Amino acid sequence: MSQPVVNAEANEEFRHGLLFGLAAYGMWGFFPAYYKLTDTVPADLVVSHRILWSVLFVGLFLYFRGRWPEVRQIFREPKILMALTGSSALIAVNWLVFVWAIANKQVLDVSLGYFINPLVSILVGLVILHERLSLGQGIAVAIAAFAVVLQAVLAGGLPWVSLVLAFSFAGYGYIRKVTPVKATPGLFVETVLLFPLAVGYVLLSLSWGEDALILNNLPVLAAVAGTGIVTALPLICFSSAARRLPLFMLGLMQYIAPSMHFLMAVYIWGEPLEQSKLIAFAMIWGALVIFTYDSWRRFRRRPNPA
Repeated sequence: MSQPVVNAEANEEFRHGLLFGLAAYGMWGFFPAYYKLTDTVPADLVVSHRILWSVLFVGLFLYFRGRWPEVRQIFREPKILMALTGSSALIAVNWLVFVWAIANKQVLDVSLGYFINPLVSILVGLVILHERLSLGQGIAVAIAAFAVVLQAVLAGGLPWVSLVLAFSFAGYGYIRKVTPVKATPGLFVETVLLFPLAVGYVLLSLSWGEDALILNNLPVLAAVAGTGIVTALPLICFSSAARRLPLFMLGLMQYIAPSMHFLMAVYIWGEPLEQSKLIAFAMIWGALVIFTYDSWRRFRRRPNPA
């Protein structure tokens, strides 16, 4: 009688993981729509506020979950703290370019960047970890690289927003992968490390006579304050999904967010889909089909645990 019970529990865990994963990537998919609410505020100030409010909301979450000992332990580990200093710099660049692109109607470039991201992560593994590429991975990366070069030629310049987002997030993901720290405490420490810079920039902006506290527009202030919640909530859901789902399934779900970005950019905000960009997207999608099929095939070949 124990086997059916075990299977029922496993199925329940899988369902919960699926719901958490869909919630996380769905929320990330709606990020451009959320940051349209703050597009009257300069991107640098939005990111500064995002850091400040993230410290507050993520800190409260960890406090009420009784996880402060995890945070204190991180500050006792100089190597971990150094690694998180690097990841905090990368995520700050990622946030800044993301918010700037949303405000400047470049959501399609944001979408392209996050479609490219898993292929850039393969390159990071190749260069830094000296991992060997499978044939499928090699073909996918080659197609993606050719797509970027082709768009640069046809459009008269590199898609820098896409490349900065892809490489900064791939670098961030690599550091967090090799750093032995859990997602939410790690995010809290990253934002704490950025906190003095954010406070300093807000104070400096106030000294320039700018409404850096956004007190003259309470709805926008509420949206900016909410960035702390929208930063923490999908990450918490993702962490819950990652504990319950195989990595291959999480890999498939990561395409939800950039797909939502693409659809909103074209059909809601009416961003022009030039021929050069459409060709780049088509090639990247083809590369991702090859990459996904290769990942699925290698996942199926894994030996089953005893």
